[in-house]
Amino acid sequence: MNDMHTIAGIDEAGRGPLAGPVVAAAVILREPIEGLNDSKKLTEKRRLALAEQIYESALVGVGLSEPEEIDRINILQATMTAMRRAAFRLSGTPAEFLIDGNRTPENLPAPARFIIGGDALEPAISAASIIAKTVRDQLMIRAANRFPVYGFEGHKGYAARTHLDAIATHGPCPLHRMSFSPMRQPSLV
Repeated sequence: MNDMHTIAGIDEAGRGPLAGPVVAAAVILREPIEGLNDSKKLTEKRRLALAEQIYESALVGVGLSEPEEIDRINILQATMTAMRRAAFRLSGTPAEFLIDGNRTPENLPAPARFIIGGDALEPAISAASIIAKTVRDQLMIRAANRFPVYGFEGHKGYAARTHLDAIATHGPCPLHRMSFSPMRQPSLV
């Protein structure tokens, strides 16, 4: 598929947490889906229902960057890497990529431009936002089974008080981003 009229939206989830990967998704919508919006503006139940519709009717590519890579190359570069991986995992090349945010990853398989606030403005980016968020949430729920003392199923790796308390009590686990400021505080590690 290389239709000159196709666009792919790309967005990410998980730039700010202290633990877990940053996840990006690239989505080419093949038909309209009612109710798409920025994933942060949707309930978890609505996100999951929309994600199911997106997987059924759209082309989806997902890419991620794990905590070790985030620590090694920094969160911005890890986010761009995850976006690039998502773009290359699409089964088809769009005419253009629309990226949520204020910059585009380099070396994508098609031209790209960014749209600030695009996850609320462009349906393909909204769909990518929903996929990235639901994939990341599911990864963190699974991580809670491996590392139950951190409560990842509740806060998904963000700096919630319960998470910070667990880090202070148990120290970091392999999913923690050691380069992030709270992790570098001697009182937490």
